[in-house]
Amino acid sequence: MFERNPTLTHRQRQALATRALIVQAATELFIEEGYGLTTMDAIAARAGVAISTVYTIYTNKRGILKVIREAWHQDSGQREVYARASVETNPGRRLELAAQATRQQWESSVQMVTIYHSAAAVDAEAAAELKAALAGRRTNISRIVRSWAGDYRVTPDRAAAIYLALTRAEVYQELVLDWGWSPDDYQTWLAELLKGQLLR
Repeated sequence: MFERNPTLTHRQRQALATRALIVQAATELFIEEGYGLTTMDAIAARAGVAISTVYTIYTNKRGILKVIREAWHQDSGQREVYARASVETNPGRRLELAAQATRQQWESSVQMVTIYHSAAAVDAEAAAELKAALAGRRTNISRIVRSWAGDYRVTPDRAAAIYLALTRAEVYQELVLDWGWSPDDYQTWLAELLKGQLLR
C-alpha cells in the first residue's frame, strides 16, 4: 500500500510506516467489528500509536476509509488490463482479458467492498461515496463494453447489461468465498460465459 522509496529520509520512512500501521489496523477492525463500532481509540491501540497521531494524520474514520479506497484502485491493476483489452484485436482474447480485469478487481477488493457496505449503513457520506463509486463503475464499464460492439451478436446496450450483471462483486463473492472456487476457476468460468453470451 505504501511503497518504499530509497530517496526518503529516515523520518519520512517512519511516517509512511506509521500511516501503513494505522490503515492496516483500521482495515482489520472495520472487518472484525464493523465500521460503525470501530473507534479511533481502538485503531490507535491496534496500531500501537498515540490517538493524537491518528487524528493528526487522518482526522476521522472517513479519512482512513478514503485511503483504503485509493490504495485499492492503485493495487488492483484492473485499469491496465482493460487498456490491454481495448487494443486487443481478437474478440475472444479481449473478453478473456476483461474476465482477468474483473477477477483482479474483486480479488483485491473483497475487504474494501465489505468495509464500504458496513460504513454506508451508518455514515451518509460513506453511503454517497459507495453509490458514486458503483455508478462510476457502471458508466465506465458500459462505455468500454459498448466500444467493442462490432464483435457482438447482441445490441451494445444488451451487451453492457449482460456484462455488468455477470461481473458483479456479489457473483465473485458467491462463487469464490461461499462455494470455494479459486480465483482462477472464476476467471475461466467468466471468460467462457462472456464469450458464449456476447460473441457471434
